[in-house]
This record gives sequence, C-alpha cells and structure tokens, in this order.
Amino acid sequence: DRYCQNLPIIHVLTVVESLADGQKVVRGLFVGDTHEVFFAAGELSAQVNCFVIDKTPKTVVVTMNPSKYKRTWIANKAIYRTRMLIGDGGRLVIIAPGVKSFGESSAVDGLIRKYGYRSTPQVLEFVEKNEELQANLGAAAHLIHGTSEGRFEVVYAPGELTRAEIQSVGYEYADWRELLQRYNCDGLSNGWHRDTLGEEFYFISDPGLGLWMRAE
Repeated sequence: DRYCQNLPIIHVLTVVESLADGQKVVRGLFVGDTHEVFFAAGELSAQVNCFVIDKTPKTVVVTMNPSKYKRTWIANKAIYRTRMLIGDGGRLVIIAPGVKSFGESSAVDGLIRKYGYRSTPQVLEFVEKNEELQANLGAAAHLIHGTSEGRFEVVYAPGELTRAEIQSVGYEYADWRELLQRYNCDGLSNGWHRDTLGEEFYFISDPGLGLWMRAE
C-alpha cells in the first residue's frame, strides 16, 4: 500500500500441509491481485500449518532436507518455527547434513560469522554501534531469528561446517550421523518418541512447513 501501489503485483500462494508421516499435501492454491488472496491463504495455513502441543517437550529434534537447506540462512527455520514449543532450559537438536555455510552471500556470511546468533538486546546494540549492520538490517534481523534468547540450547549438526565454526556463532556442535542413529530418524513420524537411550523427544521432519507451540 505504501510503496507499490502502481506495480502490477500478483499473489501466487500455496498452502502445503505436512502430515505426521512426513507426506506433503497441497491444500490450497490462491492467485489474485488483492489483499483478500493473501488473507485467505493465511487463514487456511493457520488451520493446517499451526500445531499446538499439549505438553512442553524437553528435547525437540528436527531434520532438515539436505536438498533444500544448505545454509543456516534458511535452515534456521528450525529455530524460529519451534521456539514457542520449547520450554526454558530445553534443547533443540537440528540435524542438517546439507548445511555448508551461514549466509546466502559472502557478505552476509561474513556478518554472521563476525557477530553470531546473539540475543535481541545484543544484536540491537551491535546495530547501533556498527555501520555494516546498519547497512544490512536484513542480516541483523536474521541474527535475531536464529537465537534462542538464552532460553534453550541449540545443538546444530551440519554437513560441512566445523565444530569451531558452529560454536563461534553461539550454537553447540554435534555429528549428524551420530544423531540420526541416536534418534532413529529414518521414516520417523512427527510427534513423540524415545531415543536409543530411552529419553523422550518430540520429532519434526521439516519445521519449514509449520509453526509449533505449546498449549500452556
């Protein structure tokens, strides 16, 4: 409304539901040039993509398809799509064998490596004091999207990033092969399970296709 009134903007929106067994089903296709198209798609998405879980899991395990998620820039959907589900002191385990870098460009990659995924107050302070972040507010917002705000631990298991690289941006490191075995992720349905050590966890096969939150 503010900047693009004279542009011939067309919305082409899909709503895809991720079933418990991991199957992806297209539930809606919305095409048009009005606000109502966007709102209609959002209403359906709220019905099929938002999941309210009755109890708060101590551990949430997610897998990121290596053909889709190659950088934390996109793979961090694992964090901001599940943060409302994970309780204080919990743990998010991200199994992402396709992830090989941080940013979508070398410039953004460098900013992520320099500042890391810190808390919102820290990132805002970085922005206030550093012109390079002021000139790239998208990168600054991404740093906030990728933080747990200190509420829970993030264990990242990438394909090519090293332990030192992962730890330098504020996450804990793990080997994705070991985690796949521990949590027996192949063919696992979304929901509650127990790992090989008998510990309960909540599994999500692709957090990019939904929003998870706890009921209480």
